[in-house]
Amino acid sequence: MKKKILITGSTDGIGKQTALELASMGHKVIIHGRNLQRVKTVFNEIREQTGNNDIDFVVADLSSLENVRHIAAEINSKYDKLDVLLNNAGVFCSKRELSKDGYEMTFAVNHLAHFLLTNLLLDTIKQSDQGRIVTVSSMAHSSDIDFDNLQGEKFYDGYTAYAYSKLCNILFTFNLANKLSETQVTANCLHPGVISTKLLHAGWGMGGGSRKQGAETSVYLATSADVNNVTGKYFVSKRPAHPAAISYDADIQKKLWDISLEMSGL
Repeated sequence: MKKKILITGSTDGIGKQTALELASMGHKVIIHGRNLQRVKTVFNEIREQTGNNDIDFVVADLSSLENVRHIAAEINSKYDKLDVLLNNAGVFCSKRELSKDGYEMTFAVNHLAHFLLTNLLLDTIKQSDQGRIVTVSSMAHSSDIDFDNLQGEKFYDGYTAYAYSKLCNILFTFNLANKLSETQVTANCLHPGVISTKLLHAGWGMGGGSRKQGAETSVYLATSADVNNVTGKYFVSKRPAHPAAISYDADIQKKLWDISLEMSGL
């Protein structure tokens, strides 16, 4: 069955590969990037390589909550339903930077933007018979979280900021799945593998597996009938796995949710 799928951060790396594969399968893919020229180039590439002309795009800088609201409004007005939201975009910042809204950049892009986007698109996702929210986390997620240093305001370390943001992806997913338990919408997250991307080179200065490998679990969670009613799980290599114990802490999940509501203006 053909699905409408929005993929954040899909002009490069794993996101681009995921978009390419989903378009090859005949799905309607909505690609996202922050640079219009780059988005148009990838949009044309995907159409040419897959022969699928049913491709769309949105442009937004996820470090701006106003931009996030703008693309959510665009999707909501353009489409009567969205079958899959694939929260894929991610950054690694070796130095502390602030977003347009004054939040630490890694947290702002990797977690807060996706928290806001997901909540703003929920009604449209609920119109799908099998709405799916898939969020790309990482095995590099933290096993603890210091809410007093969530913004790197006391001290900043790029790896810690990244690890916090990836834990936030899991905490968010598990809480979201719980909140959506009475609906048809599922929420799952994943570790894509250690994949050769710009982010991996920037953060760890090393290479890894192919982008095709990196896209596998995202494509699986977006489309496979195997996970039709599966929700609130963390996947590695297309199989459920166990993230850090803190991920299951309902109090921590709620605390992050409440903080995120406030910071995103929801």
